[in-house]
Amino acid sequence: MTQEPRSRSGQAGEPPVRALSGPSMFAGIALSVGGTLSILMGAAGIAHDSLFSAAGYAYRFDLTSWGWIHVVIGAGLSAAGVAVLAGWGWGRWAGIVTAAISLVTQFMFIPYYPLWSIPAMAIDLLVIWALSRFQAGRPG
Repeated sequence: MTQEPRSRSGQAGEPPVRALSGPSMFAGIALSVGGTLSILMGAAGIAHDSLFSAAGYAYRFDLTSWGWIHVVIGAGLSAAGVAVLAGWGWGRWAGIVTAAISLVTQFMFIPYYPLWSIPAMAIDLLVIWALSRFQAGRPG
């Protein structure tokens, strides 16, 4: 009689659990935390329309618009982070795409709040690098 392979949890028939690599785990956590913080910053922009200001800027939106942009992108970042941490195949590509969109919007947001935008851009770049270095056949 043949025996079914067992996963780490010991249940027969369940797919084996793959451990995430360090860069993938970093990317998932950074996406989740950055998304949550982006949602909170967006909520602050929506609630207090005069919180941030930048006079004479080419990409000038009212702060309520920027707030909604950050909330939507933050929700996408958080969802992609959860997908990466769960090991779902689409999570890697969703993370790259949402981090790239976040990178562009953070660049456009620099005149409003540079102390947030520049570190967020650096984290987005690290996330893109970590997720794009994946090679087929290697775990995580």
